Amino acid sequence: MRGDGASPPPRSSLSNILATVVAAIAVIGGLSFLASESGILLLLGSFAASTLIVFAYPDSPFAQPRNVIFGHLIGSACGLACTHLLPGHWWASALAVGAAIGAMKLTRTIHPPACSNPLIVFALTQAPWTFLIFPTLAGASLIILVALFYHNLRREARWPKYWL
Repeated sequence: MRGDGASPPPRSSLSNILATVVAAIAVIGGLSFLASESGILLLLGSFAASTLIVFAYPDSPFAQPRNVIFGHLIGSACGLACTHLLPGHWWASALAVGAAIGAMKLTRTIHPPACSNPLIVFALTQAPWTFLIFPTLAGASLIILVALFYHNLRREARWPKYWL
């Protein structure tokens, strides 16, 4: 409980911090704009955390496209399955989160923000199966699309580290 005594990681440069902030504003702002113009739900609270991981820690396994997209799809699918198959049970949301974590680990597509998708689905009560497309797949795909340009225009290192 005393910790290991290691030092915190080094601070990012101010230019890197500013670029990450601008990328996050662009992604969430873009999703907000598209949602308001189209009337289609495109925002999930978990996308804010995804944006942090993808733009601030691009070399993390959690930031790779397959993890972002499949992690969000798995999280939402588990939430939808439990909402539709187990309506009204207090433990269904817990089962959905556990199933999402298990499925992400099994498929090697762990994306921590997507573990909140089942709870978001439960908060919407009767979310339709189209929730997998809008907002889940559309939003996660936009994050990846912006990240492709952002990282490959700004960094020496290539991004992503892997696709599938």
